[in-house]
Amino acid sequence: MDWLNDWGLSIATFLPAIGAVALLLIPSAKEKLMNTAALVITGVTLLVGILLCFEFDYGNAGALQFELNKEWIPQIGANYHIGVDGMAFPLFVLSLLVSFLCIIYMRWHVPEPGKPKAFLALVLLLETGMTGTFIALDLMLFFIFWEIVLVPMYFMIGIWGGPNRQYASVKFFLYTLFGSIFMLLGFLALRLNTGTFDIVQMVDGGVSGSSMFKNLVFAGLALGFAIKVPMWPFHTWLPDAHTEAPTVGSVLLAAIMLKMGTYGFVRIAYPILPDAARDFAPVIGILAVIAIIYGALCCLAQTDLKRLIAFSSVGHMGFVMLGLATLNDKGINGAIFGMVAHGLITGMLFFLAGSIHERYHTREISELGGMLAQIPRFGSLFTYAAIASLGLPGLAGFWGEMLSLLGSYEPGAGLSPALFRVLMVGGGIGTVLTAGYLLWTIQRVNLGKVPANFEGKPIFDVQPLEWIAWTPLLVLILVAGLFPKLILHVTDGAVQGLVGVLGG
Repeated sequence: MDWLNDWGLSIATFLPAIGAVALLLIPSAKEKLMNTAALVITGVTLLVGILLCFEFDYGNAGALQFELNKEWIPQIGANYHIGVDGMAFPLFVLSLLVSFLCIIYMRWHVPEPGKPKAFLALVLLLETGMTGTFIALDLMLFFIFWEIVLVPMYFMIGIWGGPNRQYASVKFFLYTLFGSIFMLLGFLALRLNTGTFDIVQMVDGGVSGSSMFKNLVFAGLALGFAIKVPMWPFHTWLPDAHTEAPTVGSVLLAAIMLKMGTYGFVRIAYPILPDAARDFAPVIGILAVIAIIYGALCCLAQTDLKRLIAFSSVGHMGFVMLGLATLNDKGINGAIFGMVAHGLITGMLFFLAGSIHERYHTREISELGGMLAQIPRFGSLFTYAAIASLGLPGLAGFWGEMLSLLGSYEPGAGLSPALFRVLMVGGGIGTVLTAGYLLWTIQRVNLGKVPANFEGKPIFDVQPLEWIAWTPLLVLILVAGLFPKLILHVTDGAVQGLVGVLGG
């Protein structure tokens, strides 16, 4: 299908934005029609993504596929250059899937205040920004997609968020904007040095200049990406944003938006500036292990379930960054696997946390309990997602952490094995702490007696629309855990190419 190879990525990326404009034409009184339209738009977009899965050449996953390069802004040398390889394609499909599932979830869970038209339009616009980030092969195009996600999430938190929504939304906006400034300066420096915004040309031609210049540019890029990840100590916006965001906003933020930062490292910073990547790798590894342990300790201190899951993301993304810091195939494969697994598992946990709040009107862990006895199916799903998050073998959370730790034993590109083996031990301590806080959370939320204020009240179990929205995530968590080759077979070719550029 020639049209799919040429325009499939563009259709899947821009159809939601077109749909967001179309939603604005629907009368505000027709809420069901709005939701149906959004469901059709995201469903068709996902269908295009599934067709691309069948067209993707998995035997040549290291090469760019579905590539399109058209002149866009000739005055500055920016082109509409898009494409995917084995590192980008799983994240691209994940973005389409999670966005579709969020719209299904909203068929029943409509956030307050009741402005469904605006909220649905923001979700669709957000999907375009997230998906476009994973296909952009031009720095200016990448930056525009990167910035598109900022405005919808700001309004989703600021209008439909919790009691401290204004503080959380402004904090999110300022942190991200601050990082974007340094990232843009890095992009401009690369443009002046290489004469192009094209990522592929920069990788092939290399960047000239001194080591100091390359390290300064890398630092600017890394700061922008690190804030989005978020790496310690740039993480402080995340718990507030997650806690105050509506359920769908938290799911999209955790499942997709955080991956934009880690993807920026493997698509832009590492291949364009490999020498600087080797210089910064020990620092990235140290900060990653601090995030792993710090995130787990913070989780042990949390009383709000949603805030606990938010801090768990700091730790899990720490494992992703540790894998990236190893600069070898095991670690980077583990990092990309960890991105996908975190999207599936933590997205599911935020769905569950939102539904718990709707049922019990609280997220305070001390006020919950006995969920397995009162709503056994829901309690079972919470247990399943929590043990997947702690890295139980056989579920998706295991392989990303395992490969990141394994890659740390013998890092690539001439890095110090002694340092990274110490970091491996630190990461291992983090896995024990992670298991501790998640098992303790399961005990407090699921086991014991039903609290007196909820005893005898009609708390409903999992609803049909929730099953529809959650089943794909539940199945993929198990399938990815049992058959990790389904993802690693896609990512490995591109990772091997990146490791070669890095000198591994």
